[in-house]
Amino acid sequence: MHIVSGTVLGTLRLARIREVSREARLRLQWMDYYQAHGRNAALTCRHFGISRQTFYRWKRRYRPGDLTTLESRSHRPRRRRQPTWSLELSQAVLKLREQYPRWGKDKLVVLLRREEWQVSTSMVGRILKGLKERGVLREPLPNAILARRRRWPRPYAVRKPREYSVQQPGDLVQVDTLDVRPLPGVILKHFTARDVVSRWDVVEVRTRATAATAAGFLETILARTPFPVRALQVDGGSEFQADFEQACQEQGIRLFALPPRSPKLNGCVERAQRTHQEEFYEVYDGELESAPLSRALQDWEQVYNQVRPHQSLGYLTPQQFITRWQQQQREEVMCH
Repeated sequence: MHIVSGTVLGTLRLARIREVSREARLRLQWMDYYQAHGRNAALTCRHFGISRQTFYRWKRRYRPGDLTTLESRSHRPRRRRQPTWSLELSQAVLKLREQYPRWGKDKLVVLLRREEWQVSTSMVGRILKGLKERGVLREPLPNAILARRRRWPRPYAVRKPREYSVQQPGDLVQVDTLDVRPLPGVILKHFTARDVVSRWDVVEVRTRATAATAAGFLETILARTPFPVRALQVDGGSEFQADFEQACQEQGIRLFALPPRSPKLNGCVERAQRTHQEEFYEVYDGELESAPLSRALQDWEQVYNQVRPHQSLGYLTPQQFITRWQQQQREEVMCH
């Protein structure tokens, strides 16, 4: 009779308080079982498969007249760490992130230190998180511009010779193209050239991808790279044959063509294409005509080479990397 009484009492109490959680209802069963079985804690723990430490902790909290004492308590610390950064630093982070919306805390902290802010990477991360939570910083929505890599059949190609050594800027520049669709029915051709040592990029958008336009892009590469180009590596696309191949031969530049179905061998420029797609095309909000898009792309090339920190270069820019490399070359010459 005592067991029934304890169970009925628990049920009646739960009926009066409907907002009690499932976990609190289970803990109430522990207490009722404990009372109904002669206050035997060991039996109660075996019956419900809980430890005595857990049972006694909740028994100490339990107040029969207040079932909320069986609810789980918040583990939030009483004293939370307060922000240690200033409003000016928060505004500086917000300004840089809005200017470069695809750059994370690792790159932003380099730019902030250039402006003589004493800040850590983790602090920049916390500032960005706080700005997002407050709704001050909103991630840009991708626009309708699509950039897709064109796939061409490659009936014949030759690998770069195994004995060819890549040690300094200009030893190997990888070249690739993308389809850019700024407007319905409009397809532009994006060219990217990346030096595999310094990560220096040259980018250009053309209305077509032909051997003639590729040869024109070769002239752009030679004009915008701060070092001599000794070899190029391309896929088997038709735009990299005929006039383009002849132009390379006239300039004395070695040309390596990839074997079929091997984009991983052009991995550096493939990764560059993704970066330009995410950090330029997906956030570009200017005019979608070829001429203004080309001007904006050239400005982005300057930012990419002279402002954007590169993780693969120890967060140097390509310009900084090349400057250090040239200085080392001069020092070696003086030593000899």
